[in-house]
Amino acid sequence: GATGTTRIGKFDSNTKQNKLLYTFDKQVCVSSCSLNKEETLLAVSLAQNTRGEERLKPISKCLTLLIEIHPINNTKVLKAVDCRVKVQFLHAETDRRSVLESHLLLLTEDGYVDLYHVMLTKQEGYRVVMANPERLLKTAERIVEDFCWLQWDGHTQRVYYLTHSDKFLMRCVQFYPNHNCETMLEFPLEFPANLFRTVNFVNLGFDHYHQNSPEQEPLRMKVFTNIIGSMCVCYSQHLKAKQEVIYTVLLVHKDCSKTFRVSLGSEQKATHLHPLFIPIGYHILVYLQDHFLHCINTRQQEIVCHSLFLSGLDVDLGLQSESADVTVLHSEEESSGSVLDLGSGRIHEAELSPAFLLKILRAPSRCPSSKTDPQRMAALHCLLVYLGNDPNLELKITEWLFDNVNAFDSFDQIQEFILASLYRISYEKSLSLDKVLPYSSVLDKKEIPACLLEVPGVLCTTELHIEPVFKGKARSLQGFWSELQWNTERTQYLDADPNPRYRTSHIQADWDKLRAERRPSSHMNHIEENTKKVLSMVDTWCLDKKLVPLFQEEDHQHRALIGLTVDKLREHLNRHLPRLGKKKIDSLVVNYVAKLLELIRHMLESAWLKFKLGPRVLCLKQQGSPGEWSVFHFMFRILEATRGLCLPLPPGYHTLLAVFAVRCLPQPTFLQYVDHGFLQLTETFVSRLMTDLDNSDANERLKFSILKRLPEPMEQRIYHMWDHPVSSAWISRDYVRTQLEKLNKSKGFAFSGRDKPGFRPEFLPLTYLAKILSDIEEEAPNPFEERENVDARFVEETALKQTLILLGFEGK
Repeated sequence: GATGTTRIGKFDSNTKQNKLLYTFDKQVCVSSCSLNKEETLLAVSLAQNTRGEERLKPISKCLTLLIEIHPINNTKVLKAVDCRVKVQFLHAETDRRSVLESHLLLLTEDGYVDLYHVMLTKQEGYRVVMANPERLLKTAERIVEDFCWLQWDGHTQRVYYLTHSDKFLMRCVQFYPNHNCETMLEFPLEFPANLFRTVNFVNLGFDHYHQNSPEQEPLRMKVFTNIIGSMCVCYSQHLKAKQEVIYTVLLVHKDCSKTFRVSLGSEQKATHLHPLFIPIGYHILVYLQDHFLHCINTRQQEIVCHSLFLSGLDVDLGLQSESADVTVLHSEEESSGSVLDLGSGRIHEAELSPAFLLKILRAPSRCPSSKTDPQRMAALHCLLVYLGNDPNLELKITEWLFDNVNAFDSFDQIQEFILASLYRISYEKSLSLDKVLPYSSVLDKKEIPACLLEVPGVLCTTELHIEPVFKGKARSLQGFWSELQWNTERTQYLDADPNPRYRTSHIQADWDKLRAERRPSSHMNHIEENTKKVLSMVDTWCLDKKLVPLFQEEDHQHRALIGLTVDKLREHLNRHLPRLGKKKIDSLVVNYVAKLLELIRHMLESAWLKFKLGPRVLCLKQQGSPGEWSVFHFMFRILEATRGLCLPLPPGYHTLLAVFAVRCLPQPTFLQYVDHGFLQLTETFVSRLMTDLDNSDANERLKFSILKRLPEPMEQRIYHMWDHPVSSAWISRDYVRTQLEKLNKSKGFAFSGRDKPGFRPEFLPLTYLAKILSDIEEEAPNPFEERENVDARFVEETALKQTLILLGFEGK
């Protein structure tokens, strides 16, 4: 300041006030400082002034001090060296109210880390001072020896460092609440041997680097972890001679790394072109101002189309400073990162914008779909998986699906919507579910479209098998380290399995076999129990939502498919992820299938709301409106998408689709759809058709055509619902055949031959048949076992009426 002093203070996030800690009575250059948790000690590293008269004195370039704050009565010099030093107090959580010890890390450019144990004492009940400061240097403990890169993570109390002898090794040191530490993990990294000429620091988000060679700037590296057990190591290089930026994201939890090479063009100036690495949930945002923005998906990393890449001058995060003057702040418990702009002194929250991603989805196709489809795929997955817990956002996506009902060239957007949304409800359970559950339909394709495997102007290479080695003892691996070890081991196991991911299409053969079963069995009962669990879950979710007429009828085929899907998915997860436990897996799969049925209902609700459809859509007497025709087309696209994945539909879906088809399609086209299997004739639909439509010539032709296409058990039930001479004739013939078969099987039956009142003897064959039927009815042990309203009298009357119609004496 103007007074010629240097002040060190702390900003209190609770009171929003600055608290003064210490004042130097002259201007000094503070390169690093740290405060202990109790705010009684301040460690400061100073870069000393060597100008003027002081040049004649032997003076160290860097001075490290340990200062008492309450009271300010003692200052201890810890180091006076010619290399820069970073200071950092350990802040381990503790339940002790009064802590009389502090632990300080000193990280030096000479490539080593020391740990000082500072003992404290109280004077006069409130003054906290160092105990035996003269013995302080003797407490130093060497933690890390000979590193060339280092990062301190204060939130997790870990040191990540890179060392090099015959090869580069990344090591992770964990500090515990008792201030002991242990090397937990190490793995090799492939770098050029001359990459590091000087030590590189990444200390609490502050990066410092030196120029190595005219063609190549030094490596910039960051480590990000997440509490669910993921670790990402990100590093980049700028090759000035080729005007390229190379950056790598190493996914320890996925046992692989991805390296991207981006050409910047010859017109770009050779400035500090190092991208920023910003963690946002399970995405890593790679940002190079005025050049590109790459949102890398660290969980769905198999193909590049699940990561969003944007380029051009319009790519701007709004930062005023260059990347060298920006620090990334991150905690593994938080889902979003923060960026500190050192130039303006502002902290910016880094978040994915739903509005921006929706804009990408809705953007008109001004260029070939091969360029826009990968961006739409990545935006869709970001919206559905990462941001998809918002019902309003889901509604906007379903509206977009309806407005873009035709499938894109490279992927089916309805299939992606279903699988990505289903993946969202389960991905938080375990990282290993990424390789076990389906999250994208393109992974099932025999040949993935080329546009989904590449980004124009970006070369991507993938390397497998990082070979991480966990050093911590098995009993001490807990929390994050336990999850990370489990994830890496499970990834290696699943990579060796030829079919680790559940493929919905593989259920088709089992479903065909189940549909062929006619008799009840224990397996069928088990499947039905699964279905009941799913449908009861759906009922609790949508008690007050009756907008779309679904879940209101029995659909035996899809009830069987619902239960079979639960069974196969549960079996798959129990085989590959037994650690989750049977109860959690059972709950997961029931919710998974219930959510599938709900997603389809949500898609239809958006269509209902768009065209304000009501109960009249179930009326078969009216022709479909243009809006209903659009909904019918949308429902066909949903049917096509679910059939391609062999996924069940909500009970009532086929009835609703058939109603739309009758109202919107010409009769010949409707029957062709039925013959080709696009439409399923449900008993609910056919019974409504028989009762709601009159017996005009056109409706009669339609009813006859449908009756011919019904399976025999359903045909028998439907004939009883149609009041028509032809149905009466069929019922009579069926009744006669059944009764005569009973007569043939019975023994000792004697025809009495007695006359019955009301029988006309003029037509002897009919009279004889009526007498036989009447006698059989009298001999029946239970008169109520026969079909309702069908007896010998009904058969006789029907036969006479049919004869009159055929002779032309009576109309239908």
